[in-house]
Amino acid sequence: MLREYLPVLLQILVAMLFAVSALLVSVLVGKRGKRTRAKDLPYECGMIPEGERLPRFSIKFYIVAMLFILFDMEIVFMYPWAVVYRDAIKESSIVFWSMLGFIAILMVGYVYALKKGALDFRK
Repeated sequence: MLREYLPVLLQILVAMLFAVSALLVSVLVGKRGKRTRAKDLPYECGMIPEGERLPRFSIKFYIVAMLFILFDMEIVFMYPWAVVYRDAIKESSIVFWSMLGFIAILMVGYVYALKKGALDFRK
């Protein structure tokens, strides 16, 4: 059985060795220059930056984006379930109850987000 996983383990080992060696080479060969004010300025195509920086987004934007991704991922699990549901329900009703439990957990998360005011934009 180990023989079947040997190529995968070898690939993981090679990837880890490459990552570690790339980091070590960059530390050993990389230049360590003194930080100056000019180096810390944002680079804009060789021109001196003018005006104010971009406005900050409200944290609500990021929270809504994360919630969208979180609750949108349920479709990834529901679609295959719906495809095999008719055949699987004949054998056992555990398929139905497992999806009902999954939806219940999602609803708890949705209610929690609503209670915390994550979707309230009046503030």
